[in-house]
Amino acid sequence: MLVSEISYGNWITHGSQVEEDAAVACVRAALDVGITTFDTADVYAGGRAEEVLGRALKGERRAGLEIFTKVFWPTGPGRNDRGLSRKHILESIDGSLRRLQTDYVDLYQAHRFDYATPLEETMEAFADVVRAGKALYIGVSEWRAEQIRAAAPLAKELKIQLVSNQPQYSMLWRVIEAEVIPACEELGIGQVVFSPIAQGVLTGKYRPGQPPPAGSRATDEKSGAAFISRWMSDEVLGTVQKLVPIAEQAGLTPAQLALAWVLQNPNVSSAIIGATRPEQVRENAKAAGVRLDPGLLKAIDEVLDPIVERDPARTESPAQRP
Repeated sequence: MLVSEISYGNWITHGSQVEEDAAVACVRAALDVGITTFDTADVYAGGRAEEVLGRALKGERRAGLEIFTKVFWPTGPGRNDRGLSRKHILESIDGSLRRLQTDYVDLYQAHRFDYATPLEETMEAFADVVRAGKALYIGVSEWRAEQIRAAAPLAKELKIQLVSNQPQYSMLWRVIEAEVIPACEELGIGQVVFSPIAQGVLTGKYRPGQPPPAGSRATDEKSGAAFISRWMSDEVLGTVQKLVPIAEQAGLTPAQLALAWVLQNPNVSSAIIGATRPEQVRENAKAAGVRLDPGLLKAIDEVLDPIVERDPARTESPAQRP
């Protein structure tokens, strides 16, 4: 399956940060610039994100889209309303399809690794989802290299296609490079990466010693501010400002530079962007197809090296079901 280099995701935005009219406008903008890959999850905004995406894509030619969703995090109060048990997977896919208003998803992803469920049970349930025609391919998200290596032979034995991993990856967060990417290259698994702009920090709009811009993710107390907080130190923000002239040298915005950077990795199939305004989608989509020369990549590394996170152990799933 082929995907667009830039994917559109609605993790924090749809059903939460922006109103539905704005969300639909962003989806329309994505379609207009050639984005065909859309990523969501059953847990985003308590299911509302899937509902908004389903309504926004209604009327589009289904075969021309790649729609991804995920299962793992709690979707209800019950003890079986979470995890990767057979019960939760088979019930969750039906809920996702209903909210998305589609007969199938192109990619169904395990949103985290579930230590409480035997991996064999999880993979057999995914296989049944595929055989029922409710998903075409299987993926994982934020799994460690050894977990991906354990799942791959089970998928092969079950004759289903485990094709992707969805990790966090950016100039600042490179924890997948040492172990996950080599394992996935060996197994023929591609990365569909999230937070390639580090929640907006790599746009350069957040400046050290200054309050965040009004309406930005760092001011969204409903959810966005918590996720971006790790990057909001003066050290990180001051260092990121040094990327601005590098982006200008390349004829790019800082956000386009950040997206182009992750896409230079040959194991990265697509970078997921989110947006609150259509113009953000249009501008960020211009990073597709951009190739950065080695000198520029070296300059980026020299600037960011003191603040880059590389520890593979930072890729982790909760030890107990949430």
